[in-house]
Amino acid sequence: MTTTSKSIQTGEHSLEAGRQYASDALDKAGETVRELRSGARDFASRSLHGVADSAAAAQRRLGEYAGATTRYVSDQPVKSALIAAAIGALVAGVVIAARRHNRKSY
Repeated sequence: MTTTSKSIQTGEHSLEAGRQYASDALDKAGETVRELRSGARDFASRSLHGVADSAAAAQRRLGEYAGATTRYVSDQPVKSALIAAAIGALVAGVVIAARRHNRKSY
Protein backbone atom coordinates (compact mmCIF):
# COMPACT_ATOMS: atom_id res chain seq x y z
CA MET A 1 0.00 0.00 0.00
CA THR A 2 1.36 3.38 -0.92
CA THR A 3 1.69 6.39 1.26
CA THR A 4 -1.09 8.13 -0.65
CA SER A 5 -3.41 5.16 -0.14
CA LYS A 6 -2.64 5.14 3.57
CA SER A 7 -3.28 8.88 3.78
CA ILE A 8 -6.60 8.51 1.96
CA GLN A 9 -7.59 5.59 4.18
CA THR A 10 -6.62 7.53 7.33
CA GLY A 11 -8.57 10.56 6.08
CA GLU A 12 -11.64 8.43 5.38
CA HIS A 13 -11.37 6.86 8.82
CA SER A 14 -11.09 10.30 10.43
CA LEU A 15 -14.03 11.56 8.38
CA GLU A 16 -16.15 8.59 9.45
CA ALA A 17 -15.18 9.09 13.11
CA GLY A 18 -16.15 12.77 12.80
CA ARG A 19 -19.50 11.85 11.27
CA GLN A 20 -20.18 9.35 14.05
CA TYR A 21 -19.23 11.93 16.71
CA ALA A 22 -21.54 14.52 15.11
CA SER A 23 -24.35 11.97 14.85
CA ASP A 24 -23.99 11.02 18.52
CA ALA A 25 -23.94 14.68 19.55
CA LEU A 26 -27.07 15.36 17.50
CA ASP A 27 -28.85 12.37 19.07
CA LYS A 28 -27.96 13.57 22.57
CA ALA A 29 -29.10 17.11 21.75
CA GLY A 30 -32.39 15.75 20.41
CA GLU A 31 -32.95 13.75 23.60
CA THR A 32 -32.20 16.82 25.72
CA VAL A 33 -34.64 18.96 23.73
CA ARG A 34 -37.36 16.31 24.09
CA GLU A 35 -36.76 16.13 27.85
CA LEU A 36 -36.86 19.91 28.18
CA ARG A 37 -40.03 20.12 26.11
CA SER A 38 -41.68 17.44 28.23
CA GLY A 39 -40.60 19.19 31.45
CA ALA A 40 -41.89 22.54 30.21
CA ARG A 41 -45.19 20.96 29.20
CA ASP A 42 -45.56 19.35 32.64
CA PHE A 43 -44.71 22.62 34.39
CA ALA A 44 -47.24 24.55 32.31
CA SER A 45 -49.91 21.96 32.99
CA ARG A 46 -49.27 22.02 36.76
CA SER A 47 -49.27 25.83 36.75
CA LEU A 48 -52.53 25.96 34.82
CA HIS A 49 -54.18 23.52 37.22
CA GLY A 50 -52.87 25.53 40.19
CA VAL A 51 -54.30 28.76 38.80
CA ALA A 52 -57.63 27.08 38.06
CA ASP A 53 -57.78 25.68 41.60
CA SER A 54 -56.95 29.07 43.10
CA ALA A 55 -59.58 30.79 40.95
CA ALA A 56 -62.21 28.23 41.96
CA ALA A 57 -61.33 28.68 45.65
CA ALA A 58 -61.49 32.47 45.33
CA GLN A 59 -64.83 32.24 43.56
CA ARG A 60 -66.16 29.98 46.33
CA ARG A 61 -65.00 32.40 49.03
CA LEU A 62 -66.47 35.35 47.18
CA GLY A 63 -69.79 33.52 47.00
CA GLU A 64 -69.62 32.84 50.73
CA TYR A 65 -68.88 36.51 51.46
CA ALA A 66 -71.71 37.63 49.20
CA GLY A 67 -74.10 35.27 50.97
CA ALA A 68 -72.98 36.50 54.39
CA THR A 69 -73.35 40.12 53.29
CA THR A 70 -76.82 39.48 51.91
CA ARG A 71 -77.88 37.84 55.18
CA TYR A 72 -76.43 40.72 57.22
CA VAL A 73 -78.23 43.34 55.12
CA SER A 74 -81.47 41.37 55.42
CA ASP A 75 -81.07 41.03 59.18
CA GLN A 76 -79.85 44.61 59.82
CA PRO A 77 -81.13 46.91 57.00
CA VAL A 78 -80.87 50.23 58.87
CA LYS A 79 -77.42 49.50 60.26
CA SER A 80 -76.26 48.38 56.78
CA ALA A 81 -77.55 51.59 55.20
CA LEU A 82 -75.76 53.72 57.83
CA ILE A 83 -72.50 51.82 57.32
CA ALA A 84 -72.78 52.26 53.53
CA ALA A 85 -73.49 55.99 53.94
CA ALA A 86 -70.49 56.42 56.26
CA ILE A 87 -68.18 54.62 53.83
CA GLY A 88 -69.53 56.72 50.94
CA ALA A 89 -68.89 59.92 52.91
CA LEU A 90 -65.36 58.76 53.74
CA VAL A 91 -64.58 57.98 50.10
CA ALA A 92 -66.01 61.35 49.00
CA GLY A 93 -63.86 63.10 51.61
CA VAL A 94 -60.72 61.35 50.38
CA VAL A 95 -61.49 62.27 46.75
CA ILE A 96 -62.15 65.92 47.64
CA ALA A 97 -58.95 66.12 49.71
CA ALA A 98 -56.95 64.57 46.86
CA ARG A 99 -58.36 67.09 44.36
CA ARG A 100 -57.51 70.00 46.64
CA HIS A 101 -54.00 68.69 47.11
CA ASN A 102 -53.52 68.34 43.34
CA ARG A 103 -54.75 71.90 42.70
CA LYS A 104 -52.30 73.31 45.25
CA SER A 105 -49.43 71.39 43.62
CA TYR A 106 -49.80 73.35 40.37
